[in-house]
Amino acid sequence: MFICVFCSSSQKIDPKYVDLATEVGEEIARRGHGLVSGGAIVSCMGAVARATRRGGGRTVGVIPRVLVDIEIADTDSDELIVTDDMRQRKGLMDARSDAFLVLPGGIGTLEELFEIWTSRVLGMHEKPLVLLDPWGLYTPLRELVDGLYDQGFTRPGVFDAISWTADVQEAFDLLEKPGLELRPTPEELGEATPS
Repeated sequence: MFICVFCSSSQKIDPKYVDLATEVGEEIARRGHGLVSGGAIVSCMGAVARATRRGGGRTVGVIPRVLVDIEIADTDSDELIVTDDMRQRKGLMDARSDAFLVLPGGIGTLEELFEIWTSRVLGMHEKPLVLLDPWGLYTPLRELVDGLYDQGFTRPGVFDAISWTADVQEAFDLLEKPGLELRPTPEELGEATPS
């Protein structure tokens, strides 16, 4: 299968995050999968792609034209797709992927996480979604979403749609499990519709 990895392109982060991305790329290849990534060679994005290729895995990079020079496009990708904008990028990444793995990252990674998580909660896809967080960067996010649930802003399936782990092997075991079918009730959809 092809696993989409959402991760950082920042070059200011602790090297342990880049090492984690390398380990993830190695595991993608070891398990016989391919990678769909943001198509850059910097930081975690580049590390996961290089490690996947070194292990014999196929890589597909998807990058908006405006970021080709900023993030430095991964021209070594087996397939590099240059899009017109971020929306097209995410749509292609989603369509080309069988599962999603989220590593520590910034607002771009969070935006990708929330879009794929929301569509999963709404039953728009059944692809596995795993958040890998060995050092607890996303702990405040989980607490925030817990609070949103407690206050009635999210439906019960919000945590059924995502798996959280701190362990690389467990992350891949979860990705390789069939997705849980989530179908919101009409009442839930009504609650989600803006008035």
